[in-house]
Amino acid sequence: MSVTSALPTDVLRQQDPELAEILLGELRRQSTSLQLIAAENFTSPAVLAALGSPLANKYAEGYPGARHHGGCELVDVAERLAVERAKALFGAAHANVQAHSGSSAVLAAYAALLRPGDTVLALGLHSGGHLTHGSPANFSGRWFDFVGYGVDAETGLIDHDQVRHLARNHRPKAIVCGSIAYPRHIDYAFFREVADEVGAYLIADAAHPIGLVAGGAAPNPVPYADVVCATTHKVLRGPRGGMILCGTPELAERIDRAVFPFTQGGAQMHTIAAKAVAFGEAAGPAFAAYVHRVVANARTLAALLEAEGFTVTTGGTDTHLITVDPAPLGVDGRSARGRLAAAGIVLDCCVLPHDDGRGLRLGTAAVTTQGMGEPEMARIAALMAGVLRGTVEPARAREEVRELTGDFPPYPA
Repeated sequence: MSVTSALPTDVLRQQDPELAEILLGELRRQSTSLQLIAAENFTSPAVLAALGSPLANKYAEGYPGARHHGGCELVDVAERLAVERAKALFGAAHANVQAHSGSSAVLAAYAALLRPGDTVLALGLHSGGHLTHGSPANFSGRWFDFVGYGVDAETGLIDHDQVRHLARNHRPKAIVCGSIAYPRHIDYAFFREVADEVGAYLIADAAHPIGLVAGGAAPNPVPYADVVCATTHKVLRGPRGGMILCGTPELAERIDRAVFPFTQGGAQMHTIAAKAVAFGEAAGPAFAAYVHRVVANARTLAALLEAEGFTVTTGGTDTHLITVDPAPLGVDGRSARGRLAAAGIVLDCCVLPHDDGRGLRLGTAAVTTQGMGEPEMARIAALMAGVLRGTVEPARAREEVRELTGDFPPYPA
């Protein structure tokens, strides 16, 4: 089933042709360029069908069996299904699937465990921490006293000695482990040990690796963290949204109350239904095979980029995510992103540890969903290097990208 047929484009063309063309134009853009943004993926037509379902009409403040609106009998079933599937998938005692995003999931976790002014230890923004890990532009940096740990200057790996030292000195109320640009597995057992030593809660921000966890390609933070915050898109391949998991039931009520009524209102039932679909897909052997291919493609691409002259942070990757410095090719990160975008190669900039410059962050989740493998990673690495060195004209690279994506459409008819 193609997405074009799944979208109500005929209705939109009749009622709102301007918006219909925008939707179809975006589908063409996604289908004819390389989607290497580490936080993006292609959902299944079944997930899209749930997102566009009549559940979008239903108001459902509260939780199953305790709603503030009538007529919630069927959406209660949908939410319970999403919760039970999430718990089974990640081995959690409790799951809240109402969070609208990863950031709102983190906000709810802080609201459940902390009070304004509490000290929190998290990966510094300069080392790949998220906005919700203490940015002064974000609620986290305004309401809490964040102390940032970093990565080793030579290896790029999290500095465990520094984490322990800062925890002992600052005695934080919570420790956050997780990153938007860290390509290696996180040692959750280490962070649990440090948190116990100083009497802190451990919050795992697993927005990036949670899909790999679902398929058995990354360590599971649930047995170690008090609270796990995650997104349901990225590698997990569900709708854009968030969720919160707890390994034990003790914090369940506090988490639920922090989501509703403290930080959110009505649940988005169409999105929750789509999350249930994604959790069901992720429980099967095909998804496990997929996430292992994602990691294999990322490791291959990282090695090929290094061979082309890029400096690969940490020397490689354990996940779907790669961060590189294009400076050895004679271009800075922001300029590189613009040149590659002109060639139809879509990726992000990122901070580089212990460097004032910007690097590139890319991931292999979406191209792996399309069916690409090692030969295609070689073509991508060569194209990126050629464009940045100036040996391949962007227009020629754009044609090669169209040829490549034409062989691997994200939504075959």
